[in-house]
Amino acid sequence: MAPSDQYSLVPSFLYSSKALSHLSTTSINNTNHVLPSSSNDRNKNPMMVPAPKESIPMFSPTYYAACSFGGIFSCGLTHMTVTPLDLVKCNMQIDPQKYKSITSGFGVLFKEQGARGFFRGWVPTLLGYSAQGACKFGFYEFFKKYYSDLAGAENAVKYKTFIYLAGSASAEVIADIALCPMEAVKVRVQTQPGFARGLADGLYKGLVPLWGRQIPYTMMKFASFETIVEMIYKYAIPTPKEQCSKNKQLGVSFAAGYAAGVLCAIVSHPADNLVSFLNNAKGATVADAVKKIGLLGLFTRGLPLRIVMIGTLTGAQWGLYDSFKVYVGLPTTGGSAPAPIK
Repeated sequence: MAPSDQYSLVPSFLYSSKALSHLSTTSINNTNHVLPSSSNDRNKNPMMVPAPKESIPMFSPTYYAACSFGGIFSCGLTHMTVTPLDLVKCNMQIDPQKYKSITSGFGVLFKEQGARGFFRGWVPTLLGYSAQGACKFGFYEFFKKYYSDLAGAENAVKYKTFIYLAGSASAEVIADIALCPMEAVKVRVQTQPGFARGLADGLYKGLVPLWGRQIPYTMMKFASFETIVEMIYKYAIPTPKEQCSKNKQLGVSFAAGYAAGVLCAIVSHPADNLVSFLNNAKGATVADAVKKIGLLGLFTRGLPLRIVMIGTLTGAQWGLYDSFKVYVGLPTTGGSAPAPIK
């Protein structure tokens, strides 16, 4: 087996120090790509990504807090930025006769509300997705580590995709509880200003459909991202990840994130249509939505715009999240790991 084939590309922070202690001295010496660069090496190549700073120990409360803050930064800002696209998408889903296409949708909004109307609902968007981002990324890192420790180092490598899926699904269950109230407010503000009925029951009315949209979305988002990053470093970039510049690593994060976002949009779009419908029709059920929109409409109505929006959004989120991690001295997500236990 070639040396490059002996290394799993699961992120190295999947493993606890206890699991790593079982690796042989020879194996550790051979995995020079996970050892910190010397100060001389860093001076010769200032663009080389440094080892994580000791001020943030891996898997410590500070580490998870940093990941959560990175999630706030990446999700809150990006969702707020694409508010105009989201506004048109929601109105296309609710009133397709009036908002017939992306271009005409923007035209109708501008004619009726002016330029300021494009950012209607930005406050609940910022608040809701900041809370969701903190839980999504922070708990993903936690559950990924937790499930990896349960599986053991060798099984964590062997079943890495299942760990990504389980970790992201667990994190999203919690994240959506934080998001749901602001998502309901956002949709109503964007599509029916002045319509605000119900307290807790109204704010959490769309939680189950939101789980139906967001859990598959997030499972695809994280598992496909980790897999695409692995493939890029394995097949497209001849240089080992740790020898790539920061900018190149962050470029990989954005590219992999965009590709993952396209897959996310397709997988979660039917539930996205359901969430928009239920948040805008008092007393409506899923059956009502299927009857009104149609089964084909659930999969296709507003999909092209959502692909553009979610692809850009997810790429930007991973780019910002990994940028923050690099800034505080943590490694970017995905791309290298120790060899499995023999």
